[in-house]
Amino acid sequence: METKAFQRVYTQLTGITKATVTLKAQGVANDELASVAGRLAQVVKIMGDTVTLQVFSGTEDIPSNAEVVFYGEPPKLKVGDDLAGRFFDAYGNPMFGAAEIEGKEVEIGGPSVNPLRRKQPSELIATGIAGIDLNNTLVTGQKIPFFADPDQPYNQVMANVALRAQADKIILGGMGLPNDDFLYFKNVFENAGALDRIISFVNTTEQPAVERLLVPDMALAAAEYFAVEKNEKVLVLLTDMTLYADALSIVSNRMDQIPSKDSMPGSLYSDLAKIYEKAVQFPEGGSITIIAVTTLSGGDITHAVPDNTGYITEGQLYLRSDSDTGKVIVDPFRSLSRLKQLVIGKKTREDHPQVMNAAVRLYADAANAKTKLENGFDLTDYDERALNFARDYSEKLLAIDVNIEVEVMLNTAWQLFAKYFTQTEVAIKNELVQKYWPKN
Repeated sequence: METKAFQRVYTQLTGITKATVTLKAQGVANDELASVAGRLAQVVKIMGDTVTLQVFSGTEDIPSNAEVVFYGEPPKLKVGDDLAGRFFDAYGNPMFGAAEIEGKEVEIGGPSVNPLRRKQPSELIATGIAGIDLNNTLVTGQKIPFFADPDQPYNQVMANVALRAQADKIILGGMGLPNDDFLYFKNVFENAGALDRIISFVNTTEQPAVERLLVPDMALAAAEYFAVEKNEKVLVLLTDMTLYADALSIVSNRMDQIPSKDSMPGSLYSDLAKIYEKAVQFPEGGSITIIAVTTLSGGDITHAVPDNTGYITEGQLYLRSDSDTGKVIVDPFRSLSRLKQLVIGKKTREDHPQVMNAAVRLYADAANAKTKLENGFDLTDYDERALNFARDYSEKLLAIDVNIEVEVMLNTAWQLFAKYFTQTEVAIKNELVQKYWPKN
């Protein structure tokens, strides 16, 4: 071993897999960065003096006498106000030849916020998407996944949320983004003139899968800067957490760890929780809210990634294709925001809880009518009206392309109630009916 300017240098590898190298070394810390034959790597395991490093770009052609240089520090990100409006790679380097960031360096992947510094979330975060704001209202400091099939336009939904959400900063963490989706995000943000409040950290499908493991930590380090230092309301959008978990699996499998369910590492729960638990509402007003896409394999909700995610997060948003309207909707039956009761009717209009419940109940009546129809039973007049209501409700309120304010959503729902049902059938408190039922 020799030392170069306080850096420890080794030249004897004891093991090489497709993603990792192993060597004997002292004084090394977990998560510390290093270079192996000039390639960036990170410490992922220490057993006595045996150290395992994951090599982000892969280990192909690395010889057993490769030079390993330990940097003595974990990955860092430079943070400052000029992060806004920029695109960065997984290492936090500016993309498209942009200038370096001026600012202080912070470690990424630090511990989540001390519970004593947390406040119960109570601020509405509106997205402009009625399937979310009306039925599954989000609260600042919440963590919630979007469950979607791989063929659904979830990245377009994320881009729409980024443009519409009422937040001071939006931070996008893209993991394994197809180039088309990356360019879509870039064009949408630029054309909307919204870049001044959006920061993006991106790993595309063409880049090494292991790099994806850095992206959530980079995005959250930037989020913490704006939430803590600037007391801003920050929304973090992560897509796709299933590809993040696949990268975890690649590393753990190549380290010969015994895989858990669905060939995922046994540490999957804590790996995901480390990210999601960064969601927080600070007493001073700053907050970090996390919405993360989890793609489902063949709609399988029992797979290890969505299964673990469901335990950690506060609800889930489900996308599904609606056969009656041909649109992608936020499914009112399978979606749930566990914190919505903290804001609906308090930070939104008084009729919100009752309108939400009545609409979903009538939509359920339509689902029952549809089952009767499919099984050859005759429909009643009420069944017919419920089916027509469900079509309109899907088209005007549940579809992901609907972009309206919460009050407009509530007024739209009242109009649909009046169009298809009597006041008695809608079963909302009389004083609310008197106040909000359309007069014409």
